Amino acid sequence: MKLRISDAPFPGAPVMVMISGLGGLGGYWLAQQNALSQAYQVVVYDQRGTGDNADTLPEGYTLADMAQELHRALALHGVQRYAVLGHALGGLVGLELALAYPGAVSALVIINGWLSLGAWTRRCFDARERLLLDSGPAAYISAQPLFLYPPQWAQENQPRLEAEEALHNAHFQGTENLLRRLWALKTADYRESAARVTTPVQLICARDDVLVPWTCSQALHEALPHSRLDVMASGGHACNVTAPQPFHSLLYAGLAALTPAPHKETV
Repeated sequence: MKLRISDAPFPGAPVMVMISGLGGLGGYWLAQQNALSQAYQVVVYDQRGTGDNADTLPEGYTLADMAQELHRALALHGVQRYAVLGHALGGLVGLELALAYPGAVSALVIINGWLSLGAWTRRCFDARERLLLDSGPAAYISAQPLFLYPPQWAQENQPRLEAEEALHNAHFQGTENLLRRLWALKTADYRESAARVTTPVQLICARDDVLVPWTCSQALHEALPHSRLDVMASGGHACNVTAPQPFHSLLYAGLAALTPAPHKETV
């Protein structure tokens, strides 16, 4: 698996691995790469079956498989310990990493995640799946901003949405891959395993997320023994994209509380 690993900003800098959501593309994290690159060695990647890591996913592919693949790829690059910043599906892959490799994950930040798939989010996923199967990838991609962004932000950023739509059409992961990633996401359930997570976790969510109600993060917070919950007033499902400044303020505060502050080593 190909990873994009930035230069360390100073010797011994901690590593931050960013895991995107259902779309799978590492480019989702542009704003966070810029914000964290002075304090962390940043790792982004296109998930298996997407972008630079094109592949045909097997039936029964799971979030645990995604976590194992990433952990192995990091180990091949000499990364033994790292923090994780994950959005939705990416946050749940982070949970899988924390459960399977507790000694490797120093901290975990989950954006708009959940403990188990709720009825509303399942309805949204089912509608998107029917749109994909009945009307094709272009229709699926065209509808995606409805679930990601607040209406006012989307209205004010039409050129960006058009550019994103063109990009996603050009790099579509394929219907079968997307359906298998959706299946992995819909079947993930942490109601029994969350209590075993020893990694410190920050949960960030937005009250106006139309895909995953913010109360899903609240339920996840109540189930995780070492977690904190930060709720943004607005920002939608992609709150780290639409409201980067308030998001980064919460992220910095959470990381400072969860982990020792990154610092340059003195000679």
